[in-house]
Amino acid sequence: MAEERDVKGLYQKARRGELANFTGIDSSYEAPEAPEIHLDTTATSLEDAATQVVDALRDLGVLR
Repeated sequence: MAEERDVKGLYQKARRGELANFTGIDSSYEAPEAPEIHLDTTATSLEDAATQVVDALRDLGVLR
């Protein structure tokens, strides 16, 4: 869960009302209708996920 990995304490600030429109706290998550990439981080290593992101950015012309 992202909140468990929150090293900056943003979730705590959002729960105290110090940050408005924080996804998962006072603003719902809206999944993209057509994502350019989907990573299953439960079945993919960090290295493989990073490679997939770089490959997708190359395919989209963001990276050379």
